[in-house]
Amino acid sequence: MTTERRYHHGDLRRAVLDAAVEVITEHGTSGLGLRDLARRVGVSHAGPVHHFKDKAGLLTALAAEGFTLLADALDATVAAGGDIVELGVSYVRFAVEHRAHFEVMFRPDLYHEDDPALVEARARSGAALEGGVADQTDPESASVAAWSLVHGFATLWNTGALSRADRDPEAVVRAIARSLFPA
Repeated sequence: MTTERRYHHGDLRRAVLDAAVEVITEHGTSGLGLRDLARRVGVSHAGPVHHFKDKAGLLTALAAEGFTLLADALDATVAAGGDIVELGVSYVRFAVEHRAHFEVMFRPDLYHEDDPALVEARARSGAALEGGVADQTDPESASVAAWSLVHGFATLWNTGALSRADRDPEAVVRAIARSLFPA
C-alpha cells in the first residue's frame, strides 16, 4: 500500500529517491512517474523535475547510487578477506536487499549511460568484481562466468523463479559458487 509522506525542508533529492525505491519495489519501473513521486513526498510536481529533469535523470541517479552501494558492499567483503565466492554472496545479498536499485542498474535503456557519476560508480563496482578473480588462471573468463552466475541467480531469485521461504539465497549461491570455484 502506498503511503504519502510530507516533505519538510530537508533533502528533497533524497526523499524523491527513497519514494522511487518504494514505487519500483511495489510496481516496477513502469509504475514510476515524477508527478506521483512529487505527490508521495508532498511537493509540487516541479520539485522532482528541479533535481532530476526527467524520469531518466531520476533513474540515472538511482542506478549510480546502486552501483556505489554495490561497490561499497564488495569492497567490504574484500577488506574482510572474502574470496570470489564471498564476493558472489555479497552481490546476491545486495540484489536481494536493494531490489529496486538492482532492477534499474542493469537496464541502460532507462537511464543516461554517459552520466559521470554513473560511469564512475559502475567502474568502481566492476573493478571490485574483477579483483575477486585476479588469482584465476583466466581472469577475464572467470569474471564473466562468476558475474553471470551471481547476476543470473539474483535475477531468478528476485523474480520468484527460485525463491522459497525455506531457502536462504546466500547459502544457496554460496554452495553453487563453491562447486564452480573451489577454494
